[in-house]
Amino acid sequence: MTAGPPPSPDDAARAAASPGHGPERQDGAAAVEAYWALDRGTASGTGADAAALPADVLRWLAEHRLVDPAHGRVYAPERALRTLLADQSAGLRRLQDELARNVEALREVMALLAVRPPGRTGADIEFFDSREVLRRRIDELDALGHREFLAMRNVFPDAEVLRRSLDADLKMLAQDVECRLLVTPGAARGAGAAPYLAAMIDAGADVRVAAALPLYFNVYDRATTVLALGVDPLAPEQDAILRHPLVTGCFVRIFEHCWDTAQPYGRAHRRETAAGAYSPQERDVLAMLATGAKDEVIARRLGVSDRTLRRLLNQLAEKLGAESRFAAGARAAQLGLLDPGPETA
Repeated sequence: MTAGPPPSPDDAARAAASPGHGPERQDGAAAVEAYWALDRGTASGTGADAAALPADVLRWLAEHRLVDPAHGRVYAPERALRTLLADQSAGLRRLQDELARNVEALREVMALLAVRPPGRTGADIEFFDSREVLRRRIDELDALGHREFLAMRNVFPDAEVLRRSLDADLKMLAQDVECRLLVTPGAARGAGAAPYLAAMIDAGADVRVAAALPLYFNVYDRATTVLALGVDPLAPEQDAILRHPLVTGCFVRIFEHCWDTAQPYGRAHRRETAAGAYSPQERDVLAMLATGAKDEVIARRLGVSDRTLRRLLNQLAEKLGAESRFAAGARAAQLGLLDPGPETA
């Protein structure tokens, strides 16, 4: 078959013989010259035989899809390009599939590292009397990656601790970890809880509210439990990490029972719990911030000094996790603090 209007044999030989392209200079040039000889023979009907070429030349032409050694066919460069592109596309798809399988296998093997069956070397229970040490240990567990995260909260730590933990929790959710969080109404009304829960929900977490919860714990992949041992998980600092599928399964059953009877933490509930965390004076300040009122105007309307207003603004920023006046007003609107009307969940 005729190859159409390709580059001249001299130009093609120089391109094939350039550094980084094909075989060594002499072999590349020989392969190009052999290709054009085969092409001319096909066009003239003399029937040039590709099988008669030297093995290295024939191999070079076959690798570049310019000849079919099995049938003695000579292909145009345009067809060779399309064939090479199709082969590369198919190869990339195979590599992507293989990479996905390897990543999945890595996740499964890493998950095994977090579980130590009875009888294996290593402790099944670790006790902690320092929350800081516990957090470092949890960071090590997080590095292994997770598929599922279950959490039960009958109280939340202070707003600063919640802000620090939010970054790690959002990174976990960004890795497609299934996250379910159970909280009590009292915990949801705590300082900093509303912004934390709203951010978690926006990132894909599923949150429900139960009237009462018996425990404070995290469960990772139904194999590892981080448990607060004290009645009040905030003080004293007594915690444990349990690694045993059967023991963790008991905590999972407790969680599922409470989950089934809990109510979704929807938009209306978010507004209700958020409003409960702010005094009427604080909500008035937020409403005026949202309108763009200046500090002196807000202080005059509230009948307070500039110093008292600054203290109120700092408290509100801390509760809302906001870094500016504008961000505080926007966050208050998002939580429904500026709109007392009805809203569906």
